[in-house]
Amino acid sequence: MRLKIHSVLAVSVLLGGLARATTAAAAPASAPAPALAPAAAPDAAGLEFFEKRIRPLLAEHCYECHSAEKKTKGGLRLDSRDGWARGGDSGPAVMPGNPDDSPLIKAVRYRDKDFRMPPKRKLSDEQIADFERWVKLGAPDPRSGVAGVPAKRTINVAEGRKHWAYQPVAAPALPAVADTAWPRNEIDRFIRARQEAKGIRPGPDADRVTLIRRLSYDLIGLPPTPAEIDAFVNDRAAGADERLVDRLLASPHFGERWGRHWLDVARFAESLTLRGFVLKEAWRYRDYVIESFNQDRPFDRFVREQVAGDLLPAASLAERRRQVVGTAFLAVGNHNLEEQDKKQLVMDVVDEQLDAIGKAFLGQTIGCARCHDHKFDPIPTRDYYALAGILKNAKTLEHANVSKWLELPLPVDPDAEKPLQKHDAAIAELQARIKEAKDAAAKTTAALVPAKNALAPASVIAPEKLPGIVVDDPRAKRVGEWTESKTVRNFIGAGYIHDDNTGKGRKTVTFIPELPRAGRYEVRLAYVPGSNRAAEVPVTVFSADGEKTVRIDQRQSPPIDGHFVSLGQHRFEAGTQGFVMISNEGTTGNVIADAVQFLPADAVETATANTPAAPAVAPAATAPDAPAVPLTAAQAAAAKKAAKKNQAKPADLKQLEAELKKLTESGPKRPLYLSVKEEEKIEDTFIHIRGLVANPGEKVPRGFLQVATYGQPPAVSATESGRRELAEWLASPANPLTARVMANRVWHWLFGTGLVRTTDNFGTTGEAPSHPELLDHLTARFVANGWSVKKLVREIVLSRTYQLSSAELHVAAATSATATGTTAQLDPASVDPENRLFWHANRRRLDAESIRDTVLLLSGQLQLEAGGSTIKAGTAADYGYKHTDTRRSVYSPVLRNSLPDLFDVFDFADPSMVTGRRNVSTVAPQALFLMNHPFVMEQAQLAAKRLLAEPLPDDAARVARASRLALGRPPSAGELQIATRFLPAESAGTTEAARLNGWAQFYQALFASLDFRYVD
Repeated sequence: MRLKIHSVLAVSVLLGGLARATTAAAAPASAPAPALAPAAAPDAAGLEFFEKRIRPLLAEHCYECHSAEKKTKGGLRLDSRDGWARGGDSGPAVMPGNPDDSPLIKAVRYRDKDFRMPPKRKLSDEQIADFERWVKLGAPDPRSGVAGVPAKRTINVAEGRKHWAYQPVAAPALPAVADTAWPRNEIDRFIRARQEAKGIRPGPDADRVTLIRRLSYDLIGLPPTPAEIDAFVNDRAAGADERLVDRLLASPHFGERWGRHWLDVARFAESLTLRGFVLKEAWRYRDYVIESFNQDRPFDRFVREQVAGDLLPAASLAERRRQVVGTAFLAVGNHNLEEQDKKQLVMDVVDEQLDAIGKAFLGQTIGCARCHDHKFDPIPTRDYYALAGILKNAKTLEHANVSKWLELPLPVDPDAEKPLQKHDAAIAELQARIKEAKDAAAKTTAALVPAKNALAPASVIAPEKLPGIVVDDPRAKRVGEWTESKTVRNFIGAGYIHDDNTGKGRKTVTFIPELPRAGRYEVRLAYVPGSNRAAEVPVTVFSADGEKTVRIDQRQSPPIDGHFVSLGQHRFEAGTQGFVMISNEGTTGNVIADAVQFLPADAVETATANTPAAPAVAPAATAPDAPAVPLTAAQAAAAKKAAKKNQAKPADLKQLEAELKKLTESGPKRPLYLSVKEEEKIEDTFIHIRGLVANPGEKVPRGFLQVATYGQPPAVSATESGRRELAEWLASPANPLTARVMANRVWHWLFGTGLVRTTDNFGTTGEAPSHPELLDHLTARFVANGWSVKKLVREIVLSRTYQLSSAELHVAAATSATATGTTAQLDPASVDPENRLFWHANRRRLDAESIRDTVLLLSGQLQLEAGGSTIKAGTAADYGYKHTDTRRSVYSPVLRNSLPDLFDVFDFADPSMVTGRRNVSTVAPQALFLMNHPFVMEQAQLAAKRLLAEPLPDDAARVARASRLALGRPPSAGELQIATRFLPAESAGTTEAARLNGWAQFYQALFASLDFRYVD
């Protein structure tokens, strides 16, 4: 029987209150309606994104033609918000929220040949993506009026320290309260004092069934079992709450739940956005985080290990392994490895790391000071580059055509090291033998090179006369100094270029075609051969299939009509998404770049037949580009015979290569970890004027944020990067930010909102704390208790404030008696509609992981195995990855291009951004997902099968059992009546399949209900 949506919806409405989301009907007077969490306060995220990513792009690429200081082209001004809103001759340049209809976005995408900006050169894919994201965010832009030359803002650090977040932490005195019977601990006194000052009373305490479900989800991310609920409800002995909390804190699932919170902050992912590169060793950092929370590792130690774990002393091998893995915090960020300006890439990586450190540990938007002094906070550009100098001396990437993240050998014990060393030695020996064989073969054929090259036609071919799409070298993007030449007249177009056999590893040429349609294309490379050319030129094709590198022997004549060599067939998207890159890395000899041809796969044979040919010549080998010497017919015939004879590799070389492949694949694998390492040369860095690496200014000594430095800061080592000192400065009790930010995070993760709602921004554009004294009290206690997260969590969840009911009370103004007299009482919902005084608990929707894990738990499919890599073997790129694992969601691969559908629907954190506060939406697709997605339907079938296998007397007992498992409570009398009426109608068949299907639909109704996906 197919799922009947109307039946499931009807039961969902009555089982668990779906009606509360779909109707405005009032709740009965005797049952106050649970309160939803307050709407998220506006924050500075959009403003920060504009300042950090968009304003610099506009200034560098657009103001020259579209600003008040220059002659405006097309009537368009981009130096103010009003400018792009009014637009130019063609109307508004930006349609906030709609990038596809925004002329500015259309222009930077370069898809219309007659409408392109900037006109001289297309922006990078990453820069275009930034513009698109800005428009999707609603095009936040703080600029108003005419953008002239602004008055230079002078930052006064001493004055800036007056901001509450930069003040030293001091434990405040406990406030006096009139209602002395209400508080259970010191937290409650701070909360109650503010309530009394506003004239309101808190709501009732939560019942014990509600409380255990709340605690279980908050601390371990899983629901309590019916047996656990019964045990807690029936435990009336003193200390029952403490025993429950201590059990949950000791559970290994605590680290999985709270480790996932930190992974949001750490922008953890296992792949990169561009090209979907997979970070195969990133899982070690995830396991490190989980283990740290389970072990209650002091947070100050946790901070040090993530910034400088590889530099810290270790008392044991286990500690050493843990510390070096922790430093992957710096390496898991999202980077554009294809950036060919490596100096720019280095600073982009540093900027990303500074952004992560600033927000994660300090609650500061440090990145906004990259191009200029911070517009709002007391952070001068000098401070940015003082910190940047530290991170710039930590190597994060190995630079090549496409840069590569660092995977370093993980320390192992001596017994494990011996077989690894033996295996490494065997590989090294084989590699040496292969090199020797190749050198011998090269010497044997060296004398034949001029003759073999005689087969090459000497001609000049115009690109437009060739079939397909041809990108000639003048249109290619060059990095490094290349020499133009026409010496050997066997080229495409105007000539060719060569690296002059210099600057090895620092020169590339990138050929970017504009393909009219998506499909498969044969890619061909044109070069001019010669005996002094490089024998192993790396040529990399970037296509929709991924990345493929081949090595071309440019000493040999190109086999296709003497002009081209095939690089294979590849799948490309339409436009300019793919490209071919030639590098001189690892080469000996001249590297030649001429042209690249892209032929539709169905036109390859015809194209080859129509390629022009020419008489045979032999280039001399005495100079990079000696003139061609015509050969006689006899010489050409001899060359052809010799070339054919020497095409195959020697048999012994093939055998050696086969042995090497077998040994590499079958031998013991040395464990690797993702991290950073110190640069060999330690130096300070320069201020980059307007953030441009090509425009250096004053050199700045390495150091820290002045506004958050009290006393004498650690002296930065002259022989190390300074990360060790940075870690000490961050984790110092004298730092006013680090402990405050984390204490606020813990409160946020337990209440759904922080005392400071802008969890990642404690600067002047962030919100002030609702309870500044309470925040400092928690911070001081946190540090005094050894930076213990578990102790802080325990203290908060045992407060009466945390254990309140989520029901809102609407009361008329009245007076009440207290121990000190009468007090006026106001309606709390009117005084504090956003619940900033915490007079009731916030009703919170479960996050994506808890929903998925609970569904799998009820179906019996949840695997509780901890740790290890979960990415399927052989995964090279993350596009289209199929998520089929059934382990806890914290272990699901976090792939930036391929998140599970459920994660997208239920507001999973953006793994490219520091996310201290997830977006929490309540939208119709969430209920529809839980009613109709194949994953949910399959798990509902399995859950129904488990339920029917239990020895229960009747359907009423089964409904009660399913409700307790899914919702944590038995059904009400009305819910039981509706469900038992629904089930016979849906299961009225004689087959087991029909009966199973009816119960599966009932489970889907439970999953779709509000009471399933919300915690009171």
